[in-house]
Amino acid sequence: MPKLYNEETMRALFGGYRIGTVDDLNAEGYLRIVRTRRRQLGQMTMALDTVAAKRRIPDSRYQISQKIDGEFSMMIYQYGEVCLLNPGKTLRAGAPFMAEAADLLKKSGVKKALIGGEFYVQRDPELRVKDGKATRVHDIVRIGRKPENQEQLDQLAFAAFNIWDWDGADLSMDYTASIAKLTEVFGGGARVHPVKTVIGENAKAVLKQYDEWVTGEGHEGVVARSETAGVFKVKPRHTLDLAVIGFTESTDERAGMLHDMLLAIVRKDGTYQIVSRVGGGFSDEQRVSILKKLTPLVADSEFHEVNSSRVAYQMIEPGLVIEIECLDLVAMTSRGNPIDKMVLEWNAEDKRWEGLRRLPLCSIISPQFIRFRDDKTANKDDARLAQLTDIVDIPDVDRVAEEIILPESKIIKRAVALKTLRGAVMVRKIVLWKTNKSEASKDFPAYVIQLTDFSPNRKDPLQYDMRVSSSEAQLLGYFEEWEKKYFVGGWKVQPE
Repeated sequence: MPKLYNEETMRALFGGYRIGTVDDLNAEGYLRIVRTRRRQLGQMTMALDTVAAKRRIPDSRYQISQKIDGEFSMMIYQYGEVCLLNPGKTLRAGAPFMAEAADLLKKSGVKKALIGGEFYVQRDPELRVKDGKATRVHDIVRIGRKPENQEQLDQLAFAAFNIWDWDGADLSMDYTASIAKLTEVFGGGARVHPVKTVIGENAKAVLKQYDEWVTGEGHEGVVARSETAGVFKVKPRHTLDLAVIGFTESTDERAGMLHDMLLAIVRKDGTYQIVSRVGGGFSDEQRVSILKKLTPLVADSEFHEVNSSRVAYQMIEPGLVIEIECLDLVAMTSRGNPIDKMVLEWNAEDKRWEGLRRLPLCSIISPQFIRFRDDKTANKDDARLAQLTDIVDIPDVDRVAEEIILPESKIIKRAVALKTLRGAVMVRKIVLWKTNKSEASKDFPAYVIQLTDFSPNRKDPLQYDMRVSSSEAQLLGYFEEWEKKYFVGGWKVQPE
């Protein structure tokens, strides 16, 4: 029987703990499973705050669990070996809690298992008293990536919440049976254990556990599962101060009212990164007054963004800050990829916005307008990035957008033709180039072909046609087609 993973290709850290990627597994298909499970969980779970929970959670019998502020992961067990895989392709092995899990699973008699749970750090009780939180995702980001001593290594833990495979049996939709099996196997565990779960007979029981675990003990939230009513996640709302950089106006009978605002955080280098839009939380009177407030601030921009109705934002001079509240922040897609958002720079001399590039940030769930912060302005302190990183882990958050040097493009093929008509010289040019930037930034295609058509006798002298593709062969086909179409009827191709 081959080993579950190849430890020689993984990066060795303190005390035998290792980190690698899905490529270090000696079996295929696991990444698809963990990504699918995360996506399914997101689709079937309704996220609510306490106000909405009182209104929307129906009476039913619930399994109510603590929500752990950790890293969604899949524990893979095979014939005495254990490792952890997350949707972002990170593979972990060799931690003490994994040895504990392997021993308990082996004693249970199971040969193969896939278990969903949260990889997290068991915090010192003194820290809980200090900041009111039982565990924080920042702890697992810091310690999980590189524990510095045995004490930190021993803090790594796993809270199991579902069984996706148990010797071929899928228990995920029978949550009662799944929790019962996890309790049977991991109930006496120290670093590996089932999520704390109680039975609630109605919706009030869910809110009661929220008050005990979240309000009282500082946990991230509660998850309530019912076989008939569905799955609900109840969490506190967050408040954020963000810079207003654009707006759209409503249409039709609501013309003259604000539709929504485009919001940004200010990075440490003073650039602005688009983070969200907010269209809820306004009264009709506010929509009228805010539109009047923003309209005189309209500024030029080389970057254009549209809202969900495909209406382009009017960009404004930076300065205004608003306070919003939201239910959650998400820094990864269901596939474990970063969520890239555009970084802009305000050119104060020309009074215009200039696009730099996309960098990882996050998505804001259910944003709602609260008020304008007249005591704050759009700067790196009042609309600071740390508001987001205090809640979620954002990859490469300290990168400076202006310092990123992208590779130069390379021209693959070029052709120019001239024609004289009524004493005026007309020019047609076809250029095909490889950007060499597609791997470094999602804002660039791999290949581009452009036709430039200049005729001084036309009302619109300069015209363009452009195609982009990931295939060089496809655009070479366009090149040949355009030559046959546009370089005929008196057009003379110029030598290179």
